[in-house]
Amino acid sequence: MDPETGRSVARARVGSGVAVALLLLPFAGHALARAGMLPQGAPIVLGLPAVVVGALLLSALCEEHSPSLRGSSRLTARTLTGERSVDLDRIASVRLLTTFSYGRTYRTLLVRDVHGVRLGVTTERSRRAVRRAVERASAADAHGGPRPRVSRAARVHLGLGTGTGLAAHTTAAFLLTVVSLCLYLTAVLRLGGG
Repeated sequence: MDPETGRSVARARVGSGVAVALLLLPFAGHALARAGMLPQGAPIVLGLPAVVVGALLLSALCEEHSPSLRGSSRLTARTLTGERSVDLDRIASVRLLTTFSYGRTYRTLLVRDVHGVRLGVTTERSRRAVRRAVERASAADAHGGPRPRVSRAARVHLGLGTGTGLAAHTTAAFLLTVVSLCLYLTAVLRLGGG
């Protein structure tokens, strides 16, 4: 792994750590409230903004901004944690992340290469580049080459598959989002109640 790739992976880990720390902030607030260092309602005051900011930050950390294709083998884009460059010739996995906001559905292809660099692909141009890379890898697989793991929903989103993979994925993502949010808020409200 070259030094720039290592720095990119390290920045991504720091960004993820900050997002997770935000989500855990109400629990730290509860511990401080029990120790008498904060008022009893601190977990609620900390929890409500923390869930919004943490969840948004976690999903947006690796999303591309102003993507550029460097040759046919690298997809480079700026993200919240700096520039990331994915090796399209050595893709390890492609997954589909579906989020919801204000009644709309947002889809991001999470592409990870063998070096561990992840990039959230959102533009049509980048999606076409990923599709071509997956097709090349599938052709190489027929000759014994490595093949990336591509989820069924990602395959359908790329236009490489058909079926109910996208509908089932969207339903599961929505239910997981709602249940997770309810459980998190219930835990925060219980902590805030003493």
